[in-house]
Amino acid sequence: MKNSLKEYSRTTTKILTIAVVLLLLVNIGMLIYIFSGKDRPDRGRGRGPYDKMVKELNMTPEQKKHYDSLREMHFTTIRPLFDSMRNTRRALFNLMKEETLNDSLVNVYSSRITEKQTRADRLTLEHFRRVRSMFSGEQQLKFDEFIQKMMQSRGKRKDSSDKKR
Repeated sequence: MKNSLKEYSRTTTKILTIAVVLLLLVNIGMLIYIFSGKDRPDRGRGRGPYDKMVKELNMTPEQKKHYDSLREMHFTTIRPLFDSMRNTRRALFNLMKEETLNDSLVNVYSSRITEKQTRADRLTLEHFRRVRSMFSGEQQLKFDEFIQKMMQSRGKRKDSSDKKR
């Protein structure tokens, strides 16, 4: 009985030692993989749409500068609109606290949000048209593809987050 217990204990100790060594090796391997990212192809993580666009369209320094000014102008115009839309949505959803819901007030808030979203979409479309006009023929085609991909990926993210709910 004593021999069998000793042998069982040795076997268990060997197995646990091997498991610990293997886990240690796997962890070291994972750390090397994570921190040696320079040899791996770029997967797009940490790069914004701007960097991708610059690379894909092969933008010149002048185009980058012009784009930056157009972008800044666009965000200066659209930011207050988004703030206003956010405030209107907040007011709409504050109606849930009311004992009785006034449908006409819900309709007013909903209409305001729709109008603001429509205005934001139009401003964004005009911004994209201005940006597109600064490119040459081949760059315009690439820009068109880039915008379509960007819109599709945003729709997919939204769809997948809706399915999780």
